[in-house]
Amino acid sequence: MPKVRIQVHLILAALVLAGCGTPLVERTGTQGDPRPVVLTTFSVLADLTKSVAGNHIRVESITKVGTEIHGYEPTPSDLINAQDADLILDNGLGLERWFERFVLSVDAPHVVLSRGVDPVDIRSGDYQGLPNPHAWMSPKAAQTYVDNIVAALSDLDPAHSADYAANGAAVKRELQGLLTTLQSAFETGAATPALVTCEGAFSYLARDAGIEEAFIWPVNSDSEGTPRQIRDVISFVEEHKVPTVFCESTVNPSAQQQVARSTGAELAGPLYVDSLSEADGPVPTFLDLLRHDIDLIVGGLTP
Repeated sequence: MPKVRIQVHLILAALVLAGCGTPLVERTGTQGDPRPVVLTTFSVLADLTKSVAGNHIRVESITKVGTEIHGYEPTPSDLINAQDADLILDNGLGLERWFERFVLSVDAPHVVLSRGVDPVDIRSGDYQGLPNPHAWMSPKAAQTYVDNIVAALSDLDPAHSADYAANGAAVKRELQGLLTTLQSAFETGAATPALVTCEGAFSYLARDAGIEEAFIWPVNSDSEGTPRQIRDVISFVEEHKVPTVFCESTVNPSAQQQVARSTGAELAGPLYVDSLSEADGPVPTFLDLLRHDIDLIVGGLTP
């Protein structure tokens, strides 16, 4: 038995003993629910999967709404809940740096949803030259995610494959509509606008739109917003006369606030990337997230 799997079983045993028979984890409740269980690594993928699955699959996210996904540390309760999974879906492209060890503890197969996407490389920092992991932020690339979800659920539950194909086609139509809206907004105009964000999470969306991209840091880390990074972005905003800059919901906007003060650009947002909002928030679904971000970006960068 692999060493990691032994450690996981020891953790589970210790939790049971420590609880003296009292559940330590508030489970979702699988009793009486015969549906297959699909686990995703974060809420965006969970919602996209639910859109394809309909009522045939129970879909859950390992990480909760509002969680910063890059450096997430799985908890013992995550390991316990994962034992129920029939399938695990992850983003890939190096996003979930914690996932490789996590998945060793689970017997379920897993599918990488970014498989088949044409990657954009990270341009700077410690991860320079590696694929940018935020491909779901592209309405075009997200359609590849949908195809991979349809295939994965159909393999898991062939009896409902026709429903998964139909649901997937409906989601792809919505994504194509968002792609058309984005591209139409930037297809005219004398100058090419530039999208300036805190994290470099919009490389794929910028590619879809045919616009330039700049950011303070390439990937969320402990060293976000260094003085040099901030100076470089200030120079970029001034040189390109960028009217509006943006920041994401899961990071501290203070560095971008400094850029805005120094350049006179408006700070708009937040943009949503790694997490949905709660159900009563502005982006309770993945399509809401893309629509919200595209509307903010188009509104901030076009007359």
